[in-house]
Amino acid sequence: MPRTLDGQITMEKTPSYFVTREAPARISAMSKDTKLIVVVRDPVTRAISDYTQTLSKRPDIPTFESLTFKNRTAGLIDTSWSAIQIGIYAKHLEHWLRHFPIRQMLFVSGERLISDPAGELGRVQDFLGLKRIITDKHFYFNKTKGFPCLKKAEGSSRPHCLGKTKGRTHPEIDREVVRRLREFYRPFNLKFYQMTGHDFGWDG
Repeated sequence: MPRTLDGQITMEKTPSYFVTREAPARISAMSKDTKLIVVVRDPVTRAISDYTQTLSKRPDIPTFESLTFKNRTAGLIDTSWSAIQIGIYAKHLEHWLRHFPIRQMLFVSGERLISDPAGELGRVQDFLGLKRIITDKHFYFNKTKGFPCLKKAEGSSRPHCLGKTKGRTHPEIDREVVRRLREFYRPFNLKFYQMTGHDFGWDG
C-alpha cells in the first residue's frame, strides 16, 4: 500500500477479499484500524449474475439449474459452487469478526446503489468521516445499462459508466429453482441482518 499522509485516505478494492479465509488476518496484521466496506446484494440475484458473467466467457457451461443442485430431486443445493457459496454472507462475516469489530465495517446495499446512489454513498462518506459532497446531481440513469452513471468522471468532461461486463441481461431461470434458492438463503440472510444490524430486504 502507498504511504498515506494525515488527512488522506488510501482505498483499495478486491471483490475476493470478503470470501478469502486468509484475508481478515492478513489485513489485520497490516493495520488493525483499517475500515472495511463491503457491497452486498440479494444472494440469489448475485448467483445468477455470477453465472451470466461466466456464461459470457464460456458459452458451453452447463445450465444454471444443473449447477445449482447436488441432487435436484432431493432439492440439495451445491454449496461448493462458488456462485452459491459467495452469497452465504453470514458465514464469511464470522471470519472477519474474529479480527475486526463490526463498527469498522460498512455493508453497502447493491440494490440501493442503483435506486439511490447518492444516499448510499452518503453512508460511505459518513463512515469514512468525509464531508458529504456526492449528491443526486452527480448521477443520471442510463436506460441501456439499467443503473446510474456518473455525469462526469473526476478530471474528465465525459460521463462515466461501469464497463460492458456490468448490466448484462440475465438468462431466464426456472422459477422453482429461484424459489428453492430463496428458501436456502433465507436463514443465512436473517443471520446476516442480525450480525450487521441492517435488514437488506432480500426476503420480503
